[in-house]
Amino acid sequence: MQGLDEQPVQAHNIDGFVFLYSEAQQKRYLSSRKNLLGHERVLEQAMESGYRTLLPLQFGLVIHDWESVREQLTVPKENDLKQLFAKLEGYREVSVKVLWDQSSELEQLMQENAALQAERDRLEGKNLSMDQIVKIGQAIERAIAARKQAIIGAIQETLNPLAIEVIENDPLGEDMIYNTAYLIPWDTEPHFSEQVEALDRQFDSRLRIRYNHLTAPFNFAQLS
Repeated sequence: MQGLDEQPVQAHNIDGFVFLYSEAQQKRYLSSRKNLLGHERVLEQAMESGYRTLLPLQFGLVIHDWESVREQLTVPKENDLKQLFAKLEGYREVSVKVLWDQSSELEQLMQENAALQAERDRLEGKNLSMDQIVKIGQAIERAIAARKQAIIGAIQETLNPLAIEVIENDPLGEDMIYNTAYLIPWDTEPHFSEQVEALDRQFDSRLRIRYNHLTAPFNFAQLS
């Protein structure tokens, strides 16, 4: 495997913990898309090669000597690290990101909600007071929020029972409505994937579902 700057990935054992690393060619590395993908690719290749249980370190971490790793990590955090390894043994992280088109959702909302559409059409072209603007805006906002929650509820009902732990992250961008990581048994991923595909068919072209079936457990490998 190759790390950043096309340096070979090596392994180093400290106190029974094996670290994957490559020699840094720069004093610090920018969190660019290229660098982040290179970092994640090494972790994914390691898992695909059979090292299923690993703890990802923060991107861009550069050390000068291994003794500092012992002093700051493996010795003071030995028990915490072992507990994390035990927790993750036999499990993998997968993620689901759900996006929709807000304009299309609003248009579909109006088609399905005759009363709301009639109210909007009645006020269209008129000089509205601030109260009228706020009232119709709040009504549309509540209806959109209800549509969003219905989608999220369907996803939670389908996928959450398949995971032993679920972490909901903040959406990235205005079009993303759901951003969630799941910790699932390693060998049940094919069934989990089938359920994601079923959700995709259920909502047809209304949603874009991005599913990552293999990623390092960034969300579930947090030291306290």
